[in-house]
Amino acid sequence: MTEITSAMDIDVDENQPRKPVNKGKDVAGFGGGPPQGKATPWVEKYRPQSLDDVAAHRDIIDTIDRLTNENKLPHLLLYGPPGTGKTSTILAVARKLYGPKYRSMILELNASDDRGIDVVRQQIQDFASTQSFSLGKSSVKLVLLDEADAMTKDAQFALRRVIEKYTKSTRFALIGNHVNKIIPALQSRCTRFRFAPLDPVHVSQRLKHVVDAEGLNVSEDGLAALVRLSNGDMRKALNILQSTHMASKQTTEEKRKALDTVQSTDTKSEQITAEEVYLCTGNPLPKDIEHIAGWLLNKPFAESYKNISEMKTRKGLAIVDIVREVTMFVFKIQMPSDVRVQLINDLADIEYRLSFGCNDKLQLGAIISTFTHARSAMVGAAK
Repeated sequence: MTEITSAMDIDVDENQPRKPVNKGKDVAGFGGGPPQGKATPWVEKYRPQSLDDVAAHRDIIDTIDRLTNENKLPHLLLYGPPGTGKTSTILAVARKLYGPKYRSMILELNASDDRGIDVVRQQIQDFASTQSFSLGKSSVKLVLLDEADAMTKDAQFALRRVIEKYTKSTRFALIGNHVNKIIPALQSRCTRFRFAPLDPVHVSQRLKHVVDAEGLNVSEDGLAALVRLSNGDMRKALNILQSTHMASKQTTEEKRKALDTVQSTDTKSEQITAEEVYLCTGNPLPKDIEHIAGWLLNKPFAESYKNISEMKTRKGLAIVDIVREVTMFVFKIQMPSDVRVQLINDLADIEYRLSFGCNDKLQLGAIISTFTHARSAMVGAAK
């Protein structure tokens, strides 16, 4: 009899190991230990491997962990700002449920994939409709829809029936930044958890762990600057730390070459300070903001405009960053409440105009004019 060759066996080298397809966000480190390559971004190198490693949100993590242990995992909707551990939490759940075989048990899609109504009707439905014959404690599969708030409305409406129809064999985990962009029908079918921005204490603890693991030399003010600039975003904090470390390392090597100290055996890295963190990210230094605020509150219009323009050009500052930092400075100083309210309202209008690409010079003049009016109002209130 003639041997029938399956279409799946054509052009397949049996000796060549088949590489798993990994769509969407890189989940390096979940197939084994954390990646150790020097070129690996620290965001992936230090991604939490288990639920115990997630930096914060212990109440949410403990709830999901208990549901996982009792095999009662519902459909999940995790939402909140970026860099707060939403994707890492779901991937840790998948690793706990399925172990090394988790790649074959989950379907991960995010905004880089085509997720229109056809994908919901074909790819997601085909994956959800197949039954798992796992002998482990969990036989349900997991569909991970990262950045679900970017899905089209038609795709979200089509997903409603798919979630209901295949609940016995599949669990859906939706992740997004803006829950209001997900239709109410999907929200009602999921258990919602909000991931708030990370507390500065948790960000600091995780950064100290990375600093110790990498053998870095970071000062206390440098660590505080990293926490402040991250605004509760762990991914942003690690990216700033890594870029500042690389910039500091390059500067140190250039200094050694300039001083012809190649024979030196001191290999200790240069200390990362707050000033280096601010310079690497292009954010204004706190002392620069104090100078700018002093000019705005005390100097005449022409002198203030000249001084701020020179500093902006010399240090490469952006007007929008100056507006945001000066606004935070306004909250700290003492002034009449009505003056503060009007000042912040005017600064908010300036920031709004800057977001539309208005002329920087005109907006700088508007900032100084706003503070000039505020000074006049404070003088009138004192009389």
